[in-house]
Amino acid sequence: MSENLTQIVSAEGMHRIEHWIAKYPSSQKQSAVMAALMIVQEEHGHLTPSMMDAVAEHLDMPAIAVYEVASFYTMYEQKPCGRNVVNVCTNISCKLRDCDSIVAHLEQKLGVRLGETTEDNRYTLRSVECLGACVNAPMMQINKDYHENLTVKNVDEILEQYR
Repeated sequence: MSENLTQIVSAEGMHRIEHWIAKYPSSQKQSAVMAALMIVQEEHGHLTPSMMDAVAEHLDMPAIAVYEVASFYTMYEQKPCGRNVVNVCTNISCKLRDCDSIVAHLEQKLGVRLGETTEDNRYTLRSVECLGACVNAPMMQINKDYHENLTVKNVDEILEQYR
């Protein structure tokens, strides 16, 4: 038997989830799945199958539907990651503006390859398909912050903000 969501999420987290559920008709409460997953992840750092099962049960939806959402969007972590998640756009606009040199510099500076986490769990470095700021390529996102017009020099300055 899976855990109840109230066993996994704090009272404040449950209040936030219920706030999102209330935005939809009672027959459509599964529409709050993205918010519920984000709240659970904020409290635990990543999502486990038992956490996703609890979200599914709470929202009266099949667990597979929750897994589909969590695996489709890159904002959901299904394994532990660093305190700072560095997403580097490697799509065509950023590629044309030399994101490869930014990726190479980040890998060298952090001592990890794309998809890996530093030994001190400070950073997880990832490649993402698009961050929606093509006009200011190359760019990266660290946690919820966007950083555009990247150069090797300003990448180092930006990383200092996340120590």
